[in-house]
Amino acid sequence: MSDIKIHDKIFEPFISKAKIAEGVKKVAAEINRDYAGKNPLLLGILNGSFIFAADLFRELEIEAEISFIKLVSYKGTSSTGNVVTSIGLEEQLADRHIIIVEDIIDTGKTLHSFMPELQNRKPASLKIATFLTKPDALKYPVKADYNVFEIEHKFVVGYGLDYDGLGRNIPELYILKA
Repeated sequence: MSDIKIHDKIFEPFISKAKIAEGVKKVAAEINRDYAGKNPLLLGILNGSFIFAADLFRELEIEAEISFIKLVSYKGTSSTGNVVTSIGLEEQLADRHIIIVEDIIDTGKTLHSFMPELQNRKPASLKIATFLTKPDALKYPVKADYNVFEIEHKFVVGYGLDYDGLGRNIPELYILKA
């Protein structure tokens, strides 16, 4: 893996494809254990989580369903501070076990804003699975129940995460070069 350029920024290798796959399998094993016999609904947050959600879902050995909702809070390399729901949720959540699948918990605002709406739908349980968490960036009380990687407060691309629309298709994770 070598440095890459996306738009006007240079990114350097951070987490390999193999290490990502290993981390996803570990989280899937935890979900398989915790949700045996419960048929959870994985609710992926678009756009960033689609690759993680697909890989995680393929690793599940339990009965499970998956759906997606689009919540937007990023522009460029920083959060806009506003959360906009672009694609609504159609599934019935009452008495269902829900696992929100997120690409990254940064400030926590997106999930902090969205969780009350989900809780109002009276799920049997509500948990969060995230690919990345940035504890140093957290400004809202959001904690992942399943976390693949905890990283420093740096901007990353690849594995579903983008920089102004580009980089999502890179199978590794790259970090913004200082």
